[in-house]
Amino acid sequence: MGSSSAAASAPWKQLLLSSIQANSRLKHSSYFQLATVSSDGRPSNRTVVFRGFQDGSDKIIINTDTRSRKIDDLKHSSFAEICWYFTETWEQFRISGPVDVIDGTNPDPLKLEQRQKSWFASSVNSRLQYMAPSPRLPVIEPPPPSQTPSLDPSIGPVAAFCLLVLDPDQVDYLNLKSNERLMFTSDINKLWTSEKVNP
Repeated sequence: MGSSSAAASAPWKQLLLSSIQANSRLKHSSYFQLATVSSDGRPSNRTVVFRGFQDGSDKIIINTDTRSRKIDDLKHSSFAEICWYFTETWEQFRISGPVDVIDGTNPDPLKLEQRQKSWFASSVNSRLQYMAPSPRLPVIEPPPPSQTPSLDPSIGPVAAFCLLVLDPDQVDYLNLKSNERLMFTSDINKLWTSEKVNP
């Protein structure tokens, strides 16, 4: 039998926060894989940086470039899955759900505010990446030093900066040390059900 829990306390979130804390000394623990589906039906996967949870929710924040392939994929299918493995504690989280793509053209002022907040939370070096030439295009010639992009740290997000917000509706948790596996699912009201299943 499963058990239900209110949206304010998604039952898997504390598990994830505990895993992040237990693995915090390992730099790679803040990276996970994000899988999408391209328009030709092929899976597409890449490593991204965990940027935290959206305020007061269990929604996961990812920064990306509007010119990247994942944006094309999400236009085709708005669903994605995270695979996050913690090497210190031998735990895996597979977190899936729809993704909200928030670029500079978004009409919602609250979402634009969240995008700006994420921009300023990033290092200047990280922000400079969004001023680089378009991803996936052939390199013709490195630009001369005089054309190296510069950035005023006080200026808001550039057009290429995009915020992804994944809203989990399924979480598959596997602990290889205890040989325990839990499946969490939510309904449209964000009421979560958890069930212990075979690993």
